[in-house]
Amino acid sequence: MAHPWHFATEAFRIRKMCVGLYESNCYVIACAATGQAVIVDAAEEPDTILGNVADVSPQAILTTHGHFDHVGAAREVAAALEVPFFLHPADQDLAGFAADRALGEGPIPVGDLEITAIHTPGHTLGSTSFVLPGVVLTGDTLFPGGPGATVSPGSSFDDILASIATHLFTLPDATLVMPGHGLDTTIGTEKPHLNDWIQRGW
Repeated sequence: MAHPWHFATEAFRIRKMCVGLYESNCYVIACAATGQAVIVDAAEEPDTILGNVADVSPQAILTTHGHFDHVGAAREVAAALEVPFFLHPADQDLAGFAADRALGEGPIPVGDLEITAIHTPGHTLGSTSFVLPGVVLTGDTLFPGGPGATVSPGSSFDDILASIATHLFTLPDATLVMPGHGLDTTIGTEKPHLNDWIQRGW
């Protein structure tokens, strides 16, 4: 049985699944009018993901970044649904396999809905966030309490802070942040703590 919708407006609905050993968040974003949908981060547990798109019409798999705990089920789910898997080219080597399509910045139409992809490097070179009205899916760029980890090759604390300050903290304070692991937060909750994160260095 599909999970209930985690968030819904008149225009779109978002379903959230916590999958795999690393408890990665996988999302389904569906246009309310047409039922067309995308999967964001087909991380693990392909059967769980497939069971949660049975009531919509998947068009693609979008990926926030190329770490194994966010792409582990991408090839299997893409093959089962016969949809393309999108990944930013800078994370191609990190994922260890080829994406069907290169993920760039800009609008992604899903039925009557438009999702905007924004390049937010720092956690990885190709990290990408997805913006909808009132919501942003940040992958491992922004969590409740601070930025994602920047200790792996290709990551940068300065870059992730710049991505957060320039691209995410310019969104309205009420914007709901749905991260790659764990619970939601809001832009307004996190923004006052930017200088604290700079001072602590992580």
